[in-house]
Amino acid sequence: MKVLVLNSGSSSVKYQVMDTETGRPLVVGQVERIGSGGAILSQERGSDGARVKETGTILDHRDAIHAILELVGDPERGVLTSGDALEAVGHRVVHGGEAFTGAVVIDPEVEDRIRDSIELAPLHNPHNLAGIRAARSQLPDIPHVAVFDTAFHATLPPKAFHYALPYVLYHRHRIRRYGFHGTSHRHVLRRAAELLDQDPPSLRLISLHLGNGASACAIEDGRSVDTSMGFTPLEGLVMGTRSGDVDPAVVLHVMAREEVPASDAGGMLNKHSGLLGLSGISGDMRDLLEEEKGGSERARLALDVYIYRIRKYIGAYAAVLGGIDAVAFTGGVGENAETVRSRALEGLGFLGIQVDPEANRKLVGGEEGNFAQGPVSLLVIRSGEELTIARETERVVKRGPESEG
Repeated sequence: MKVLVLNSGSSSVKYQVMDTETGRPLVVGQVERIGSGGAILSQERGSDGARVKETGTILDHRDAIHAILELVGDPERGVLTSGDALEAVGHRVVHGGEAFTGAVVIDPEVEDRIRDSIELAPLHNPHNLAGIRAARSQLPDIPHVAVFDTAFHATLPPKAFHYALPYVLYHRHRIRRYGFHGTSHRHVLRRAAELLDQDPPSLRLISLHLGNGASACAIEDGRSVDTSMGFTPLEGLVMGTRSGDVDPAVVLHVMAREEVPASDAGGMLNKHSGLLGLSGISGDMRDLLEEEKGGSERARLALDVYIYRIRKYIGAYAAVLGGIDAVAFTGGVGENAETVRSRALEGLGFLGIQVDPEANRKLVGGEEGNFAQGPVSLLVIRSGEELTIARETERVVKRGPESEG
């Protein structure tokens, strides 16, 4: 099945046309700077590497989707030949709340329920919904499927998803742990099982998605049983610009002492903290590793805190799972920063974790494999969120939804 996968942001739309039979993208592209006269549409074709880059005026998501469809269907620059057509569209949606516990075919009712979840993800769901509406209006005759970042974590038990707050807040406002990066962690589970030649339910797996955003997931019996992100994507691991775990009293204290309004406090935690806040240099791991080599103490501090938090979550999730069979790294940092992987795993020999340094050094630039010397497998897995969205879309279209609230 040929599936157009769309990831609609506030000023961008990332897309791929995936062939679910081969598992490979036919094209990869994005529209950037939506709403400006200098919008950029770029695309690379999988078969021959042919690239396209155009600039122009793209005012909204409708214009962006129109430009994408024209390029994809172009007989010379696209991938859809005569008689060939898209068979479905898969949309990444960040938050499904408790309404959606699996991918679903989109209809007006589903759109309404995604809109109802906007208050849970105000930075993401409105733009996801704008992309859905634009695409459905221009491709009305093929199925559109919503694949939710939160859905993989719908299996969290109550002891893992409840916060120790007054229960009335959960009852009234659904304050709870939802978790994110679900499509990534689902892909890691499937791919880890393939690499290890095991059935997914047989693995006690810790999945580490390390990019600008970062999260850990404990997986048992093929299901997410705990994850580091919470009510929002802010909780958990240290990230590029997000703080991760922090004592909530710190925020209240800073708001009072610095006379910071709630909106500015949110900006501080999401945009000015994490690696950027600690280092004062950058939120990009590549920059900090270079600065550390040059002797920057602030870069070293930021990296030490980042790595320590990963190690702490590995230990916690080993306890949750009662032991581990594998630890898997994915995302831009997880796939390419071999020193981050090795440093995060230091001192964990008591869990059966032993690193093969030479194998670890080789696993960069998209290479997948196992760099373990001990009984616990240590895997590097290429990001595969778009493939997961495409395959979930195919599954729902052909066999119906796995589950729907």
